[in-house]
Amino acid sequence: AEPGRVFTRARLLDELHGFDKYISGRTVDVHVMNLRKKIERAPRRPARLITVFGVGYKLTDPAKNVRHASS
Repeated sequence: AEPGRVFTRARLLDELHGFDKYISGRTVDVHVMNLRKKIERAPRRPARLITVFGVGYKLTDPAKNVRHASS
């Protein structure tokens, strides 16, 4: 995976073609939901696998999102 890169729904469907015989409009959503259940602490409030509305999805690097408190 390439953290930060946005993958369109069309690209993800192309990648799924051949693995999933029954591709529907919800196929990407179902796979993303299943991935979030495995990698997210709070799947309904994802921090790692982010929806880019109107475009697709991106995987973030949580280590780069950590803010250090300054004194």
